[in-house]
Amino acid sequence: MRLLLIHNPEAGGRRGRLLARVREGLEARGIAVDELRTDGAGHARDIAARIAPGRYDRLAVAGGDGTVNEVVNGLAAHAAPPPLALVPLGTANVLAAEIGLALEAGAVVETLVAGRVRRVSLGEVSGRRFLLMAGVGFDAHVVAGVDAALKARLGKAAYAASFVRRLVDFDFPRYRVVIDGAARDAASVVVAKARMYGGAHVIAPAARLEAPEFQVVRFLKSGRGAALAAAAALFTGRLAALPGLAVDAARTVVLDGPEGEPVQADGDIVAHLPATVRIVEGALDLVYPDPAFAIPGL
Repeated sequence: MRLLLIHNPEAGGRRGRLLARVREGLEARGIAVDELRTDGAGHARDIAARIAPGRYDRLAVAGGDGTVNEVVNGLAAHAAPPPLALVPLGTANVLAAEIGLALEAGAVVETLVAGRVRRVSLGEVSGRRFLLMAGVGFDAHVVAGVDAALKARLGKAAYAASFVRRLVDFDFPRYRVVIDGAARDAASVVVAKARMYGGAHVIAPAARLEAPEFQVVRFLKSGRGAALAAAAALFTGRLAALPGLAVDAARTVVLDGPEGEPVQADGDIVAHLPATVRIVEGALDLVYPDPAFAIPGL
């Protein structure tokens, strides 16, 4: 097997040992790995875009969901990119949770070497592809307000700090959402390709990476109380019972509201309103863990 590892050295401050053990496991199996390190924002995308066609059997990303997103966008330059695999080193590791990949070296090595390849569909917003979700409203402002230095030191606590700040200063505007041609209204919107959000927290139970459609999750109630209730429901697994929640399947979603409002995708700000979100069907081969190594129930 010919394996390329794109490593974001800024990720995994608390998981450095995981990558070292994955390297050791691959070496023990006699698998040679070409490793390229990123040196800043956008570099992972550039590396992925420049891969020589047919040179590698698999491409592994050692980093978080943001690094994976960069690589996915770089692979868009290829007619037949290599299957994408994960060494999850990030803060939330939503994609790892989505496919049931444990944050454990043995499971990661086994998946890199012998995981099952599945064809998945992607989302695209303003030319930027994403695997997991796009969002506008309160959640996008929380993402926009995360302090990078604090995130590097404290991980998820940086998102909690931004959440608290947004509760104080966000003015909770309304947004217009056009779902496959049907106009709707919302306080916040998450256009989900995946079930998970913010880690192993289910936001869209019917979403599937393989499916050529989104699950559009609309939060209808505005205000600080509504934001707190939604967060509590998400993190306690009770989101489906939250009053003022609507979910629709769609292939195209138009998001509009105050001009210039941020749009997040896979945990980074990638666009601003107005924006159109579309499905890119069957765009990527993704490596899933074998059921014997997957997290039960995920």
